[in-house]
Amino acid sequence: MNLLIDALSADAFSSRRELRQELRRRRRALSPLQRQQADRALCQRLKQLPEVHRARRVALYLPNDGEIDPRPLIAWLDRRGVRIYLPVLKPLSDNSLWFVHYHPGTPMRRNRFGIPEPHTRHGAHRARRMQAWALDLILLPLVGFDDLGQRMGMGGGFYDRSLAFTQRPGPRPTLIGLAHDCQRVDRLPAAPWDVPLDAIVSDTRVVRP
Repeated sequence: MNLLIDALSADAFSSRRELRQELRRRRRALSPLQRQQADRALCQRLKQLPEVHRARRVALYLPNDGEIDPRPLIAWLDRRGVRIYLPVLKPLSDNSLWFVHYHPGTPMRRNRFGIPEPHTRHGAHRARRMQAWALDLILLPLVGFDDLGQRMGMGGGFYDRSLAFTQRPGPRPTLIGLAHDCQRVDRLPAAPWDVPLDAIVSDTRVVRP
């Protein structure tokens, strides 16, 4: 089976946990060359989206555990005058996120999951943070997705808690999930707490629910 083409059957797994483990294994199994090609193709697709062209305040992530890498997009966004923000684990909170302004001189550290993020003391200054509702666009990592736009995250609920407000009336950012195409599932079981996305972009396709 070609992992970059064929969708995985979710029926083969008895739980979301087992399916999540398999999807994480799939993306980690990609070779360095496959990753590089996928990252480049992803960013080319993102550059063509009107939501990305309109955005002036964009949050994205630094890849971990085989996640597809949006970092090639940063220089292009910077040339367009876009302000970049990164998610930071909010201290003393119920697994929610800050979004902190990022530039090459931003002091970084690794959080409890080993993921680089702006240092907490840096992000504690309100002038360096942006409320999630005030962002124009958030690019977030996915563990799995299907052609109906359903998505599966890492299971910690950080984005779901931080973006729950998007299901109520009021200003909100555009939400686009990013993944390798080998993380596509034929039909993904939805959870009631999953925050709906506006689009999902992989290295080979754009899915709009």
